[in-house]
Amino acid sequence: MTISHPLDATRVRRTVPPPFAAELTGTLSVHAQYVLHGNIRDDYIVRDDLDDGTDRLRAVGLEDVLWEQLRRAGFQVLLRYDAVAGFTIARSVEGLDMETLLQRNTRKVPGRPDPADEEDQVERVFRSFARGWAGERPGPPQDNPRYEDYQQPVPAALLVGYASRIPTQVNQLSDAERTFFLRCLKIAEEAPPIPRAKSRRALFNPIVWLADGERDLPSWMVTTGVRVRSIGVPMPDLGQRRRMAALLAHQAGVPPTATTLDVGPLVNGATREEVTDEQIETFARSARGLTLRAMRESMRLARDRRIPFAEMDRAVRAYELGKSQTPWTGGAVAESIRRGEDEVRKRVLGQEKAVTQTLDVLKRAALGLSGAQASGSGHRPRGVLFFAGPTGTGKTELAKAVATMLFGSEDACLRFDMSEFSAPHSADRLVGAPPGYVGYEAGGELTRAVREDPFRVVLFDEIDKADKGVLDKFLQVLEDGRLTDGQGVTTYFSECVLIFTSNLGVHGPSGPDGRPLTPADPLGRLPETPEEQVQFEQEILSNVRHHFEHTLKRPELLNRFGGNIVVFQYIDRDTARLIFQGQLRNIADHMERQSGIRLHVLREAEEALVEECVRDRRNGGRGIGMKLETHLINPLARGMFDDLADDLKPGTVVTVSRVEVGEDGAVRLDLSATSSEPLTMSKAPW
Repeated sequence: MTISHPLDATRVRRTVPPPFAAELTGTLSVHAQYVLHGNIRDDYIVRDDLDDGTDRLRAVGLEDVLWEQLRRAGFQVLLRYDAVAGFTIARSVEGLDMETLLQRNTRKVPGRPDPADEEDQVERVFRSFARGWAGERPGPPQDNPRYEDYQQPVPAALLVGYASRIPTQVNQLSDAERTFFLRCLKIAEEAPPIPRAKSRRALFNPIVWLADGERDLPSWMVTTGVRVRSIGVPMPDLGQRRRMAALLAHQAGVPPTATTLDVGPLVNGATREEVTDEQIETFARSARGLTLRAMRESMRLARDRRIPFAEMDRAVRAYELGKSQTPWTGGAVAESIRRGEDEVRKRVLGQEKAVTQTLDVLKRAALGLSGAQASGSGHRPRGVLFFAGPTGTGKTELAKAVATMLFGSEDACLRFDMSEFSAPHSADRLVGAPPGYVGYEAGGELTRAVREDPFRVVLFDEIDKADKGVLDKFLQVLEDGRLTDGQGVTTYFSECVLIFTSNLGVHGPSGPDGRPLTPADPLGRLPETPEEQVQFEQEILSNVRHHFEHTLKRPELLNRFGGNIVVFQYIDRDTARLIFQGQLRNIADHMERQSGIRLHVLREAEEALVEECVRDRRNGGRGIGMKLETHLINPLARGMFDDLADDLKPGTVVTVSRVEVGEDGAVRLDLSATSSEPLTMSKAPW
């Protein structure tokens, strides 16, 4: 199927096929069987050199591209076989009758017993085919002058479609399957080359297995059989996508005819578009990772949704995700950022620079400028952030706040704790196990969740704990914006914001054993002044770089983060007090919701708790929570359970009037319970 104007075939001086087709037809004298694997269900670009010195490009399917080369090599017929349709004729020269021959080989013939099962029947046809149907042809009457011609072997090729679906499990073949493939290998070894009448060449009648992957058929078929050749069919490169985009651009606004790629009818009211080279280039680059056939379907989708050729990148995105309108288009995310910016700053305290840097990345993403400096950046994630810094400083909280701001809910934050992915082969949990392994059918946790909802924040917490195999997957996501799971399904991350968190660098650069090489915090105390904080930030960035370059030996992964590494500082005392008051408020609210009991902490007790909780700020807000648990919640629960149990009922006010910490660390609270409102509640902001 071409997209050029009809030309006389005699004007074609030479046809340049795809490399895989040239490799197949160029080795027919030494190989009897082939395994074509990879991108086998695509369109392929063929160039015709014409007698007048010009050339034309065509996009043709696999059967057409192979048949054109086989016919020039003297083949008369191209057959196909699959388990559903059986044996059929794909292409043949004019005047050749193969129907009777196929019926004789594949249907019940009087006087000949039927094969015991289908594998035996298929194997018998394969063997007869490889020998050129010798002794199988139902020749015409003896007085026909062409009788001798009819008895000559037929130069033919056979395509075995959906070969990956023939074995149930390629690593665990049944006895019948093993016998079938062994017979096919033996057919390849015993098949004779067939002389061509018009040349001195003797070529095999090839059996071409069409498989999705190279390992979908028994590996010993290729490794132990010198007559069997494996040929990979690659995905189209940028040059091929450019040529396909140019062919499709020729049809922008042109109704399809018999000589054009079928991309659907022109919508009512549409006119022919003037397409520029820049628009063709944009289309080709946006289709990175797609097949040429997918580019054609994207063009069909563009016509259906009235998307002009100048915006084919939007049609490609709609083809990948199934949605042309996304939260990122139309200014919806930009408006969400404007409305939610102040809320994020209130939610994450004491990290003004980190919040500002994060919002800058999101604003850039909302404007579609992420990776704009790079060529072919259309598939990369909308935003990528690496949060580094001490524990408990708000890294995970900021990620949740970002999800709420962008997509309206914390549920839009898909969190993966990388400590659960530290074992070898942990990457299988993310993208799914390979075929034949346990859990293959379930798919990957990450790829499945993103396919269900591609508009979300994906949080990879404590990335330094992940296995190196997992890091390799991240490299692919950051570079290409997509992952292919164990079932061969591609997941696109182009609408996601990816956030990685780690406390790398806080304890100094780590060696191969993961232990720090040098002590951190050379000041001997937490950084307080702006100068000390700048020094601390530079120290963190240096230690992170050391970890990726020397410990992980993954400098390329660090480069993908670029300038999006956000350093969180230790919280200061004022921020620590605000966090304390917020957590104290949470405790009081929780008690009232759970049991209807109100908590009242007097000012003196509150100040004593503050002093204990903010004394050491190295563990950030999480450390304040742990101190509150040991200095308030535990002794409060003990006192309520042991001493106030008879006085507690809904509406009761429990007052903490004093907090005392002994030398042994034991905490004692002075508690009282009243059934009436206290005279004055604390005026602290909690």
